[in-house]
Parts: sequence; C-alpha cells; structure tokens
Amino acid sequence: MVLLSFDIEEFDMPLEYKGEIPFEKQISISQTGLERILNILKKHNAKATFFSTVVFAENSKHLIERLLHEGHELASHTWFHSEFEDKHLKESRERLEELFSTKVTGLRMPRMMPVDEKEVERAGYSYNSSINPTFLPGRYNNLKVSRTYFKEGNVTQVPASVSPNFRIPLFWLSFHNFPLFLYKKLASDCLKKDQYLNIYFHPWEFAEIKDEAFKLPGFTVKNSGKEMVERFDSFVGWLKEKGHTFGTFQEFQKQIQR
Repeated sequence: MVLLSFDIEEFDMPLEYKGEIPFEKQISISQTGLERILNILKKHNAKATFFSTVVFAENSKHLIERLLHEGHELASHTWFHSEFEDKHLKESRERLEELFSTKVTGLRMPRMMPVDEKEVERAGYSYNSSINPTFLPGRYNNLKVSRTYFKEGNVTQVPASVSPNFRIPLFWLSFHNFPLFLYKKLASDCLKKDQYLNIYFHPWEFAEIKDEAFKLPGFTVKNSGKEMVERFDSFVGWLKEKGHTFGTFQEFQKQIQR
C-alpha cells in the first residue's frame, strides 16, 4: 500500500529564512497547491491523507470539504504551524471534527517536532506519523528509531519511509532534488522490503514559490510549481502502473491490526 500524505498548512516557511510573506498569501499559496494535488489524485483515483492545521482548515473550508467528499482522510497538523502547546493536540482534533463532521484519528506534528506520546494518547489519537527515522543535520537524529510502524502504548507510530539501506529519507526534499529514476528505485526498495510506502508533501510545493521576497534556499524550491505538478503526476501514474494500491492511514491501520 502507498500512503500519500500532505501537510496542509499556512505557508510560513519564508519566515524561517527571514523572508516576507503576508498571512493572506500564506493561505492562498497553499490553497492553490491543494487544488492541484486534488486534481492529480482524482485523475489517478488515488486516496491520500491530509494533515491540516486548524488555521488552514478554517480558512479553506471548501477545499477540506472537497477532499473529504472525494474519499480522502482528514487528520491533525495541530492548531498553528509555528506555535505549539500540548493542549493544541486535543483542541485541534476536536475543532477539525466539529468543523467537518468527520472522525479525526491521526496526528502529524509540524516540522516533525518531537511530542510527548502520553499527551498524544490522552488527546484521543490512534496513530501518529511524526517521525522521520533518519539523520537530518539541524533537524533530527532518529537513526535508532524503528524504520517501520510500531506500537507505543495505544498509539500506532507510522514513521516516514526511508530506504532499507543507509536510511535515505524519501520525504519531499528528496523528491524535489533527486533524479526521478533514483527516487523511484528507493521507493521500489521500500515497497519490496516493507510492503508499504509512507511519503509526505505540502501543497505549497505545487504552487509558485520562487519569489525573491521569500528568501528560500534553492534546494527548497527546485522542481516546485508546474514542474512539481508534472513530476508528481508522473510518479503517481508510475506507481499505479506497477499495480500498487493507495490508501489512507485509517485504512492502513485497519489492515495491520487484522
């Protein structure tokens, strides 16, 4: 099973690099990207999971309603993208459920931040996909964490996929910067070894973000916008041709609990 997921959030990354972007533009850029993602998924009849901040969801109700109507899953990316307190775990889950009348069972922390697993369980989540089990300088060192899913208390941990050898991460930056044939090879290795693939992206990657005011490094904007739309469309088509199925995290969790 292929687990495609998207962290849908206010596009505040330029602020990390001392760039400038007004709040309205943070939202509109992510909305543009999300619409493009939904069109690709619809074309290939591929299901996915969308981890949304409450801030983005409240400002994009029509798009959240569309993704739910098209059979995708909504999960929590907490309340804000750049501010966090433990209370946001429960509050964000409840607010998303209230806004969209859907059951929210999953969590992904913004920027894969560490989180107290007892708080996650207390907040009512059944799975958490907030670990990238690799080493990324300046971000995290999770080389001792299991590459594949495991149980912690009553919560299923679903780490992002990394290659079986050397733990090369298959997250969004790899997709943008690796040659596509190499990324496909690593994805194939994961599917063969683990029987599933968990890869994540963001809507703003599919929008036009090469703006000098954002001050984003080249490796973050490479193959973004229309190039990303074409690249991702081609990749999803390739996975489909190979006979892989696409599922939501809730579907995956049911499958591994059988």
